[in-house]
Amino acid sequence: MALIELSGVCREYLTGGQPLVVLRDVDLRIEAGEFVAIMGPSGSGKSTLMNILGLLDRPSRGSYRLDGREVSSLGPDQLAALRRNHFGFIFQRYHLLPDLDARGNVEVPAVYAGSDRAARRERALALLAELGMAERSGHRPGQLSGGQQQRVSIARALMNGGRIVLADEPTGALDTQSGAEVMRILEGLHAEGRTIIMVTHEPEVAAHAGRIIEIRDGEIRSDRATRPARAGQGALAPAPELRHESALEALWDRSREALAMALVAMNAHRMRTFLTMLGIIIGIASVVSVVALGEGSRQAVLANISRIGTSTLDIMPGRDFGDMRSGAVRTLVAADADALATQPYVDSVTPVVQTGVTLRHGNVAANGQATGVGEQYFRVRGMELVAGRFFNRASVTGMAQEAVIDSNTRNTLFKGADPVGGVLLVGTVPCRVVGVVEASGGGWGGGDSLSVYLPYTTLQARLLGSTTLRTITVRIADDTEPQAAAEAVTRLLTRRHGTRDFFIMSSDEIRQAITSTTETMTLLISAIAVISLIVGGIGVMNIMLVSVTERTREIGVRMAVGARQSDILQQFLIEAVLVCLAGGTLGVLVALAVGLGFSLAESAFSLVYSTGSIVLAFACSTLIGVVFGYIPARNAARLAPVLALARE
Repeated sequence: MALIELSGVCREYLTGGQPLVVLRDVDLRIEAGEFVAIMGPSGSGKSTLMNILGLLDRPSRGSYRLDGREVSSLGPDQLAALRRNHFGFIFQRYHLLPDLDARGNVEVPAVYAGSDRAARRERALALLAELGMAERSGHRPGQLSGGQQQRVSIARALMNGGRIVLADEPTGALDTQSGAEVMRILEGLHAEGRTIIMVTHEPEVAAHAGRIIEIRDGEIRSDRATRPARAGQGALAPAPELRHESALEALWDRSREALAMALVAMNAHRMRTFLTMLGIIIGIASVVSVVALGEGSRQAVLANISRIGTSTLDIMPGRDFGDMRSGAVRTLVAADADALATQPYVDSVTPVVQTGVTLRHGNVAANGQATGVGEQYFRVRGMELVAGRFFNRASVTGMAQEAVIDSNTRNTLFKGADPVGGVLLVGTVPCRVVGVVEASGGGWGGGDSLSVYLPYTTLQARLLGSTTLRTITVRIADDTEPQAAAEAVTRLLTRRHGTRDFFIMSSDEIRQAITSTTETMTLLISAIAVISLIVGGIGVMNIMLVSVTERTREIGVRMAVGARQSDILQQFLIEAVLVCLAGGTLGVLVALAVGLGFSLAESAFSLVYSTGSIVLAFACSTLIGVVFGYIPARNAARLAPVLALARE
C-alpha cells in the first residue's frame, strides 16, 4: 500500500466567471521513504499539486488517500491534525513568525499538538543544535540570515516528527552556499527514513532526488527514477514521543500562546490600539460617571427631603396649586391640627402660617420670613437645635412673644454674637430669641433666606389678624404607609369640613417624583453612553478586520503547522477582548478621576460609585470584545490555508 495515492485529481479555479483548470486527472503514487522532486515551469501546477499533497488545499475532484485513508473529504480540524502530526513544511520564503524567536517558532507545531511545555522546549533546542543554530535560538527572524531562517524552518518541520517533509523551492531564496547546505540537510533527513517531496524548477536541485516528476499544463508528463529507491518505511510513522499534557493543560497552553501573541500584536501597533480603545474608554467612562452622578444626585435629594420631615403630609386650602378660591377657604383651622394629633397614624402635627417681614436687631435690618408654628413643628421637620431651646405648648397657648431663629438670621443680624435671650423685632412685634436651629437646605425657601419661627397664635394675633392656617403639616408614624395616612386624613377633614376644600401634598410623592426624574435622566444619558460603546465596538471590529488582513500570512503559517480553526478564532477573540478590557479599565479610571475633580471643586453634587456599575462596565467591555471581535476572528479561522499563505 502506497503512503500517498492520488487518483484522477483535478483542481479548478473560477477566474472571471470561467473555470481555470490547474490540475487535470493526476494519478500519482509515492511510497514511504522516497525522495521525490516535482519539476515544471511557472504555471504548470506543481505548487498546486504540492498544496494538495500537504493538505493545504482540496482537490475539486478525485481521490487522495494517505496511508490508505481517504482524506479529500475530511473537515478542517481533521486535516489540521494530519498536518500537525505527520507533515513538515519548508517554504521558499521561510514563513517564520516575526515576533517569536527561533526556539519559539520551532515550538509552534508542538503547542498545537498539546505537547508538554518543558519537553517541547528541550526538543526545539535539540533540533536547532543539530542544525547548527544552538547559539541563535534566542534570535528573531529579522536577526537571522536567509540560510539560518531556512534552518529554523526545517527544525519547525521536524518538531512533531515530520515523517513527510514538503519543501517548496527550499533553495529559491538562498545563495549557492546556503542552498547547498539546505540540500545536504534534506539528504540527511531522507537518509533517516523520512519521505521528502520537493518542488523546484532547478535541475541541479532536482538531481538530489531519487525520483523526478515533470508536470506541465496541469498534467504529469514524465515520472522517472534517477537511482534505485530506498527501502520504504511502511505505514505512516507516529509523531515523536513527547510527553503530552492533559486536555485542560493543552487548552491552557494554547490560550497562553494566543494571549502572548495578542499582547505582541497590540504592542507592535500601540497608537492604533489606543485609538481603537478610545471609543470604549469614552463609553465606559460615561456610563460609570453618569450612574455615579445620578446616584449622588438621588441621595442628595433624598437627604434634603429628609431634612424637611422624614415622611410628611402638607394639608393646604383649595383644590390644588393655583386654585383661585384657596384664599377664601376659612375652614382649615388649628382645631383640625388638634383633631389630627389624636389619630394613631400621626407622629406629630403642627399648624403653619407664614408672612414676609422685616427683621431688625439693633441697627441691622433685613427682609426675612416669619413662620408661625406649633410646638411640634421642629419634630415634624426634623430640625436640629444649635443653641437655646424650642418654645413649648404654654408658649403657643399664651401667645408668647418668643422666637426661634435659624443660623442665617443669627449670622446676619447678630454678627456671630450669642442671640439667645436677645430681642428681635419681627415686623412691629418685639420677640425674645429662645433658640437657634440650623438653616434649612432642603425646605421651601431654604438656602440663604432668613427664617424666624414664632408660635402660630402669636403670628395670627399680632401680625396677621386671622385664625385660618396656610398649612397643617403632619409627620406620619413610622409604621404607617404614606398613602394610607393620606387617605385617612382626607376622610377625617372631609367629615369635619363637610366638603373637600383642601388638598394634600406628600413628601413621599415628592421623593418619588424627584427620584423618578433623576432615574429618567440617568437612563437618557446612559443611553447616549451606550451608543458611544456601540460605536467603540464597531471601531474594534474594523481594526480587527484590518489586523486579520495584515496577518493573513501568519494565519496561513499557523494552519500549515497544525492550528485548528478554534485556535485561530481564540487568538483573535482574545486580542479583541484585551483591547476592550484595557479600554474598560482606562474608562473606569477616567470616571474615578471625574469624581475626584468634583470633590476637589467642592461641587454641590458628589459622585457615588457602586461596585455594580464598575462590574457592569467591565462586563460590557468584555461583551463588546466578544461580539464585535467574533466576526473578524471567525473570518480568520475560516480562511483556507493555501489562500492565507499566498496573501501578500
